[in-house]
Formats: sequence, structure tokens, C-alpha cells
Amino acid sequence: MSWSPEECREQEEPRGDRHALCARLVEEPNRGSAEHLKSGPGPIVTRTASGPALAFWQALLAGDVGSVSLILADSSAGLAPDSIFDTSDPERWRDFRFNIRALRLWSLTYEEELTTPLHVAASRGHTDVLQLLLRRRARPDSAPGGRTALHEACAAGHAACVHVLLVSGADPNIPDQDGKRPLHLCRGAGTLECAELLLRFGAKVDGRSEEEEETPLHVAARLGHVELANLLLRRGACPDARDAEGWTPLLVACDTRCTSLTDAAATTARCLQLCRLLLSAGAHADAADQDKRRPLHLACRRGHAAIVELLLTRGVSVNAMDYGGHTALHCALQGPPSALAQSPEQAVRALLNHGAVRVWPGALPKVLERWCMSPRTIEVLMNTYSVMKLPEEAMGLVPPEILQKHHRFYSSLFALVRQPRSLQHLSRCALRAHLEACLPHALPRLPLPPRLLRYLQLDFEDVLY
Repeated sequence: MSWSPEECREQEEPRGDRHALCARLVEEPNRGSAEHLKSGPGPIVTRTASGPALAFWQALLAGDVGSVSLILADSSAGLAPDSIFDTSDPERWRDFRFNIRALRLWSLTYEEELTTPLHVAASRGHTDVLQLLLRRRARPDSAPGGRTALHEACAAGHAACVHVLLVSGADPNIPDQDGKRPLHLCRGAGTLECAELLLRFGAKVDGRSEEEEETPLHVAARLGHVELANLLLRRGACPDARDAEGWTPLLVACDTRCTSLTDAAATTARCLQLCRLLLSAGAHADAADQDKRRPLHLACRRGHAAIVELLLTRGVSVNAMDYGGHTALHCALQGPPSALAQSPEQAVRALLNHGAVRVWPGALPKVLERWCMSPRTIEVLMNTYSVMKLPEEAMGLVPPEILQKHHRFYSSLFALVRQPRSLQHLSRCALRAHLEACLPHALPRLPLPPRLLRYLQLDFEDVLY
């Protein structure tokens, strides 16, 4: 449901006054262009925005079970538990909203063009109204607008309403107009409880959406909902289920993007939990989609350094290419600006320490221009070369304010252009080249002091020698 700010103003009305007002409106004839269209024995289709329909609608939105009961009991009102409200006529419903404001009633405008009292009660969490409507034989699986009341209750996270509907026979596997099942739509504070109820009443844990072919586990991975993913996996969800594009839940989790620079750490932490959970449940760490993109490619592109390190410890292919010819290192260096807040140098360092093929020297100026605000990313890349392979005019690629901010590092960088590196660095390059085939396993086993070992593993010094 969605409402405009103007329509969300609530007027304090005593409950008795609301009952009296509803009773008065039921007794009055419909004003204006009241119209009821009947389709055989089915429910009434109400296009009116006045009289009893106005009172009924407002009582539903307010969760006023007494007024709802009063209106339904009055046969002259012409309203039933399965009445369908057609809000597709903007002229009529504009008058409806005006009438509500004129009567100083609390107004909330429903977003569906075709809806029933059951849908409104379920989406608002009005359990008493829901039970009343179902006792009056409202159909739990009615979906005039494409969704059932169960879809609405799950999307709003109203677990009590979900329980009432399921007990009354609502189908937990019915798709909505977008092909999504109730288990795909669980949101809000009651997400876990709603999902547990659906599964208890027969919802398919791996039920797929009709177009995307997503399972609920795909949705949980996209939302970063660790607890929901854990529940689904415990109930038997397949950790390697593929959607229409070949994406597994692990691919979805690795592709989670940060909405802002401030939430980068929280997003990565949540994604890391999800990835650990999926991998422990047996998810394939190197599964590729239809475009040959692997979890490592996506984690690098999103700047999730901790996930990159996790995947590398699982033995994924560090130099595998997607259909575009990009390796994980390419993806890390082509990531969005938000990756700056997530220490891209850590991901690049991890890749290089697990045998990633170095960047083609001709591309280094472009890398410098793109990542100049992250000097450690430049440092770790440059420390894999025995000679500084930059053109002399490369200094012009770095803005003056960045040169000033990181003066010590960039002074050392440009001083080494076309100059020999230190003997210590050359020794590091020679040893790393010798161990290239088994670099991640061999380096930690060398009987070396910790400081020297960290040096061989491209530890950061914030200066180049």
C-alpha cells in the first residue's frame, strides 16, 4: 500500500463517533454517481466513492471491526465481504478522497486498481477484520488485482494475518500477477514468522517465480537476509538452484551492491555471512552463470574484499575469464566508486597473492588515473613489477589535490619511472616468480620471520623503493 503525505493525516475521532458516522452513511442513499455492477453470482464490483462504500472503505482502513460488521449486516448497503473496489477511475476516486477529507476521516489510498476488503485488512494487519470477513465467507484466494490477500499479508510482514488466512485455506503456493509466490514476498519485521508459517502449511521451499525462475533463497540472498536464508536451507532449499539466467544464490549474494558509501562495511559483513552460510550448505564456490561470471568476478566488481578472500580460500579459479574476457582482477579494477570505501587494495592484494595474472603494462596508466585516490591499490600493483612501467607524463594523470594529499607515495612512484628498483624488491619479484604456480600455499610455509613473510606477500608500506 502507498499513500500520499496529504492523505496520511489522522484525525482523532472517538470510536463511538466513527460508529455513528458509519451508521448514518449506511442509512443515506448513495450520493453522486454510485454504481454497482454484478457479474452473475460473483461479488459486487463497486465503482462508487460515496455513501456506504465510503464508510465501508474507511472502516476497513481503520481496522474498525464493529463498523465493518454493521455495514455488512445492512442488506440495503449492497456491500459484501467479497466486494471488489475498482479504483481505476481517477475522477470517481478523486471525489472519494475529497469526501473523506471533508468528513475529517483518516484517509489511506490503496494502490491496487482492483481490491477487496480481505486484501485491505491483510495488508494493514487488521486481524479481527480479516477473521470477520472470512467468517462471512470471503474467498481467501480471491485475486481481482493479481494478488491474493496472503500475498499482501506476507509483503507487509503481518504474521498473524498470514496465519489466519492459511488456517482458512489460503493457497501458500499461488503465484501473483508477477509470478511470485507468497514465500518470495515475505518482508518486514515478521519475515521469519511469515516464512515459517508458509512452510508449515505446505509452501514449496524451492518454489520458483514464473518469469525469473527464482527460488525464495535467491530473494533472501538479494535482500541480505541471513536468518531467512538459514531457515530456508534448514528446510531443504537447494543452495545451487539456478534462475533463468543461471544465477545461484551465491552469485546473487556476491553481487549485492552498496546503496551508499556509509553502509559499505555493513553490506559487506552481511554478504560475507550469507556466503559463509551458503558455502557451508554445499554451494559451489566457482559456479558460473550463462555469461561465465563467477562469484569471484562479482565480489571483485562490488568491492567485497572479505568475500574475495573467502572465495580464494575455497580454491576458486583466480584467472577464469567471463565471456567478455575479464578476469577477477579486471573486475576489481573496473569496480564502481563505492568500492573505494571497501579497501579495494585488499581484494587486489589477495588476488595477486593467489596467482592472479598481472595487469598488462600498457593499461597501468588507465589504472593509475582511475584509482589514484587509493594509493595502496597502485602500490600493490606496482610491487609486482621489477621495473616501473609508466610513461614519464603519467604524473599528469593524478589531480594536484591527490598528489598533495598523498605526497610521499606519489613522489616515490614518479621518482622510480624508468629507474631500477631496490635490490630487496628485485629479490621479492624473483622469489614470487619462482613460486608462481603454488604461491598461496608455498609462501606461508617458508621458514621466514613474520615481517619478511609479510613483505613477500605485498604488505603495504605506503611508499615505493
